[in-house]
Amino acid sequence: MTGNIRGGWLSLVFLCIVMSGMLTSRDLQAQTEAITAPPIDGSAIRVPSDFDQVTFYLITVDVGDNVWDNFGHTALRMVDETTNTDLVFNWGLFDASIGYVRFAANFARGIMDYQLGVTPPGWELGRYQQEARTVWQDELVLTNAQKRRLYERLAWNIREENLVYEYDYFFDNCTTRVRDYLDEALGGSLSEQSRALTQSTFRDEVRSHYASLPVISLSLDVLMNERIDRRMTQWEQMFLPLELRAQLNRAGLLTDQQVLMEFPSPEPGVNPYYLAALLIIPGLLLLLCLRPASIASFSSQPGLSLRMPALTYRLLGLMGLIIALFSGIYGLIMSLGWLFSSHQDIHGNLNLLLFWPTDLFGVAVALRWLLTGRAWNVSSSRHQWVMTYFIIHVMAALVYLVIALFGLSGQRVGSLLLYVLPVLAVFTALTLSAGMNRVRSISFG
Repeated sequence: MTGNIRGGWLSLVFLCIVMSGMLTSRDLQAQTEAITAPPIDGSAIRVPSDFDQVTFYLITVDVGDNVWDNFGHTALRMVDETTNTDLVFNWGLFDASIGYVRFAANFARGIMDYQLGVTPPGWELGRYQQEARTVWQDELVLTNAQKRRLYERLAWNIREENLVYEYDYFFDNCTTRVRDYLDEALGGSLSEQSRALTQSTFRDEVRSHYASLPVISLSLDVLMNERIDRRMTQWEQMFLPLELRAQLNRAGLLTDQQVLMEFPSPEPGVNPYYLAALLIIPGLLLLLCLRPASIASFSSQPGLSLRMPALTYRLLGLMGLIIALFSGIYGLIMSLGWLFSSHQDIHGNLNLLLFWPTDLFGVAVALRWLLTGRAWNVSSSRHQWVMTYFIIHVMAALVYLVIALFGLSGQRVGSLLLYVLPVLAVFTALTLSAGMNRVRSISFG
């Protein structure tokens, strides 16, 4: 599903660095059905005189090792031997003349205009050779009547007024366009036999296909809501190029299967949640370093501090810096997405109970620990404000825990509960017990 100038998933990742949402959802019924293309006036289209000489091929491109090509790509190839015509139809293009920044901003707001492009096969396949991606070519088993219907649809689509369509990364992309046009040519038989539910959800596919990019996988998992947690039908699963190819093959619609070029697929990386969970180790070590704080002056309040402060508070600062950035940035993305983005898959996000944009203020406190190697001295009034903030944060986390454990939301957050929530709990305990040194206000009068 890559485009000519880097496809929709690159833009989605940009979006995940800029936007997401909170606790709203929308019914998926309208988007799970096949596209109903406008009627075609066949009399206005010049068609080949002999469709025995016309062959259609499914072009399937394997996933790549870049952000934008981790879902693969699908195109159609048409060969007309009577006119020596050989063209590849690719629905993954967008207008790069507006600039990448403007395109990404439009994508973030839900304005996603993609279009059909038609190129010679040498140019199209050369790109995948450079990107070291495996390419399969399969002849489509179609009757002449079905070929004519598909030809007419392509001829309609290539008209200037029909080139552009509103892209949707799950329901209307370069692969689903091929699926839907084939289904139309087949008289609806493909969609009719693909109604059964699969065992996979959209989230499963996102995690699986981004396994080679752990940071992206983690980000998408955190930032996308419960709409991607329902089981897909076989029809919906064909938004994936390799799945479309597999299901067409099972339906007996593919023959003369060829591997045009072959390269190894990207290797999966380390589970990103395992990396996040590693923060529990310094947290537990710091808990072991807690001790009663000595009263350094009449203004000091009794409490707890850390042994070897020059080392331990800097370690706490490093831990706090990672957590504040992680929580604050994701919280900011989800909040901005809720307010400004029309992407429904980033609304209704339960994780905003856990990650707050205001946590970015914690970066300043973490830097203080990191640079000074001692607790943060705060006045009684400021200490009260900080305590209130953490109490509300803890209460929100408890609500999050209850919702998740009792299945009150359809959003799957098990990995966050298992690997991230304990880290946040330990860090909160350290901050409240030893991270601040409460100082009395002394008045002489």
